[in-house]
Amino acid sequence: MPGKSIFLQTVHDKARTKRLSLRTERVYRRWIVRFIRYHGSRHPNQLGETEVAAFLTHLAVERQVAASTQVQALSALLFLYQTVLGRALARLPEMTWARSRSRLPVVLTAEEVAAVVGRLGGVYQLIALLLYGSGLRLLECLTLRVKDLDFGRGEIRLRSTKGGAPRVTVLPRSVVAPLTQHLEGVRVVHQRDLAAGAGEVVLPWALGRKYPNAGREWAWQWVFPASRTYVERETGVVRRHHLHESAVQRAVKGAVRNARIPKPATSHTLRHSFATHLLESGHDIRTIQQLLGHRSVATTMIYTHVLNKGGLGVRSPADLLDGQRGDSVIFRGRPTNEQVK
Repeated sequence: MPGKSIFLQTVHDKARTKRLSLRTERVYRRWIVRFIRYHGSRHPNQLGETEVAAFLTHLAVERQVAASTQVQALSALLFLYQTVLGRALARLPEMTWARSRSRLPVVLTAEEVAAVVGRLGGVYQLIALLLYGSGLRLLECLTLRVKDLDFGRGEIRLRSTKGGAPRVTVLPRSVVAPLTQHLEGVRVVHQRDLAAGAGEVVLPWALGRKYPNAGREWAWQWVFPASRTYVERETGVVRRHHLHESAVQRAVKGAVRNARIPKPATSHTLRHSFATHLLESGHDIRTIQQLLGHRSVATTMIYTHVLNKGGLGVRSPADLLDGQRGDSVIFRGRPTNEQVK
């Protein structure tokens, strides 16, 4: 694509103007590049509603993506035309939409959570406890800063959230002691970085210009910093990023496998388990909605379908049969053909 680097720089500048998260910017950029390549690397100014509809149909029919993935691609293309190119898309022609599939979240029992957490060590165990004990999303946990932890009130104040809306959730008392010990080690590393002329973290938006020294202050440091530093390409400043999500995801996957839990559980499953177990213990759904940061209570309602009470809380009539006769109706071995007949 001619002028690719200049064009993508424009995409980057517009994303910064709109204050999109860096993750959203990367996702949008990938979709924009895929859209342009699908149409033979033609400039988007030469493409319109027909080409957008053709690309989205291609995703649904040939790539068989989920409905949420197709909507994500549409959002990226709307950003491309409305914000980057300054041209609003008209009504799209007839196209094929991906079928929406509702899935119940995977939930672990309390015993399974304990088995997974017990097979993790060090910082990964601490992160897993926060995911389960506070209902955090993985990136929300990894982007925590020291100032976000309120040990006195037993709260975690979240600012870098999905959707950008700040919220408060619970800080488990059982995590306070290991978390305090962990922060002592992080502070030693921070002091060492400062002595070496580093120790400055990235601050959100324009705070770095407003408070030039804040990036070196202890309050703004990551709770879970990476083990290595890096040199920022634009400024040449030596910084330390937070721990990467993939490292935690691999650790949790390994713990689930070692615990021999026959469920497709991930780090996000711990958040689902947090919500479900709160419902089981009698907490109201509005409170759980606020702790999770859901905009609508309808999103939180999905956890009412996975409560540990069987299907919709109904006791199966088959469970009433045992004991109604002198001999048990529970199968002892494989039934014979005569029994089946």
